[in-house]
Amino acid sequence: MVKYNIVELTDMELPKLQTIATELGLGEIKGIDKQALIYLILDQQAVSVAGMQKEKEAQKSEAKPRRKPGRPPKNPPAETSETAVEKKEKKETAKEKEAEKPVVKRRGPGRPPKKKPEEVQEIDAEEKPAEKEKKTAEKPAVKRRGPGRPPKKKPVEEQPVDTEPILATEPMLEAEDTPAAEPQPIAQPMEVAEAPAVSEAETPDEPESGAAPEVKETPATPTVSADPKRTIFKHTTDTNSVLDQVLPMQPSTPQPKEKPSNDPKKRQPGQRAGNPNLRENAPAVPPPPLYDFDGILTATGVLEIVPDGYGFLRSSDYNYLASPDDVYVSASQIKLFGLRTGDLVEGPIRPPREGEKYFPLVKVDTINGRPTEEVRDRVPFDHLTPLFPNEKFNLTERRSPKVYDPYAVRVVDLFSPIGKGQRGLIVAQPKTGKTMLLKDIANAIAINHPEVYMIILLIDERPEEVTDMARSVDAEVIASTFDEPADRHVKIAEIVLNKAKRMVECGHDVVILLDSITRLARAYNTVQPASGKILSGGVEANALQKPKRFFGAARNIEHGGSLTILATALTDTGSKMDDVIFEEFKGTGNMELQLDRKLANRRVYPAVDIQASSTRRDDLLQDESTRNRLFIFRNYLADMNTIEAMEFVKKQMELTANNAELLASMNG
Repeated sequence: MVKYNIVELTDMELPKLQTIATELGLGEIKGIDKQALIYLILDQQAVSVAGMQKEKEAQKSEAKPRRKPGRPPKNPPAETSETAVEKKEKKETAKEKEAEKPVVKRRGPGRPPKKKPEEVQEIDAEEKPAEKEKKTAEKPAVKRRGPGRPPKKKPVEEQPVDTEPILATEPMLEAEDTPAAEPQPIAQPMEVAEAPAVSEAETPDEPESGAAPEVKETPATPTVSADPKRTIFKHTTDTNSVLDQVLPMQPSTPQPKEKPSNDPKKRQPGQRAGNPNLRENAPAVPPPPLYDFDGILTATGVLEIVPDGYGFLRSSDYNYLASPDDVYVSASQIKLFGLRTGDLVEGPIRPPREGEKYFPLVKVDTINGRPTEEVRDRVPFDHLTPLFPNEKFNLTERRSPKVYDPYAVRVVDLFSPIGKGQRGLIVAQPKTGKTMLLKDIANAIAINHPEVYMIILLIDERPEEVTDMARSVDAEVIASTFDEPADRHVKIAEIVLNKAKRMVECGHDVVILLDSITRLARAYNTVQPASGKILSGGVEANALQKPKRFFGAARNIEHGGSLTILATALTDTGSKMDDVIFEEFKGTGNMELQLDRKLANRRVYPAVDIQASSTRRDDLLQDESTRNRLFIFRNYLADMNTIEAMEFVKKQMELTANNAELLASMNG
């Protein structure tokens, strides 16, 4: 039979250990970890060796040191130092043990009743006083091995008092048969020093702390101790070991503690390896929230889709630019609802969880004010059919208290009517009151047509004008002041245009008041990469394509929806670039309103050049009676210059309440 010690077994692989365990006759070994299996093998090996010793009674006194599991041959040098008298006494003790062996043989293989070892110990203690005296004479060497060790006889006296058996009979007999082998192995102070530590650890308070180190060290060192207390710690901390009889708490504690040591190894691929404390400290499952905040807040914003497929809801508070208030929209939601850049999305949000940076959108309630079912199959804006404006904005039906100059609104409504889907260009020189006129038109549309969604886009304007416009107009104001870079101007204009297009696709009427398109074209010219082709005034050949696309998006859509754009264009600024830009946009609009600097210099407001202002296909916006009377009115004003014409019209308007009354008074 091959004998293994704990060092050899520790170096073996688990399959090899299982094979050895099967050869030794161990039963269920599946699911047992390596350390516990090593201790089972050592225990079973010790039991098997003890059985062989009982069968070979004649050779037992000589072969005992070699039969101990994991025990190096240290008895031969001990025997050389023994006296002949001691050898004779050993033979006598061996004969006495042989007489007692019938009882021992029954206990060895099956480990039966545990009360009999106590009787054997007591009998041995009574029958061999001479042997014990000789052992005590040899024990001074043992006392040197355990420095600082208190009296050693106390544990021996306490063992018969315990209700549970301390040792099997074989370890007792072997320890008593080899007293002379103990003095020489001076290299075993560790075993002797550990024995009291474990004997002190026999208290049920700390069964594991005493068992773990002793199990590792005692099998590696030869167990040559003569005292029964030392033989206690020969065996491992296994459920079937003799030590379990001393510490009844150990059968349950070592196994559960060794099993969790394997569990983290199986769970550790997602964790840091090797340290079970990391598993204990790591929050495996987050505690349930005290309150669920999902869906409490509702967010609204304009969707901007990034190239990766997901998007963010941009807030109007930050002019639709990136901000901390952005709401994350997943790519799956974008595909599910057919969302596009510029969609006005509304839905509940939830707080960001661990690892999330933004508030995610839980679900989509409405898109551009419409249910999601209606929006999913919408027609793209570029495929919609454009028509001439055929529905007029009534700017004078109700008077808004926010309209600063009501006569300006009446002049525009009479000579240059604005319809839904109009593409109007307000041509103005500096300081002609174009911004004030734009503000009055916006307030008039807001009060008379609340169904219209109106956006005022201020590009490259003064910051104080932005604040004044936001406070005095009932509309959404999006601005990029002159101290911002050109790419910011371009980005804001693109977002506003996309938002307007998406709303028109859903059947809404949208109005964009742009101030000014000249500065927007300058911004596009600045960000346009150099193509090598430069027009007069320093304008890139392709720079005006995107501003034209912006201005050309205004249209009246067949079967509902319209996008109206009223943009201001600067002239006579002294810049050749502004003149080139104006010439490019001059013929693109279907409504033109000219402002005259001469009128502004004379403080005549509105400074409108009536003769140069008109609307294409105004017959679709006005009835036949109004067109006939307006034709006569224009012929009458044709002989006057701009100043005389404006003063005459303003005087007639002061005498009448509205434009209908003004036209009716022409025959009077």
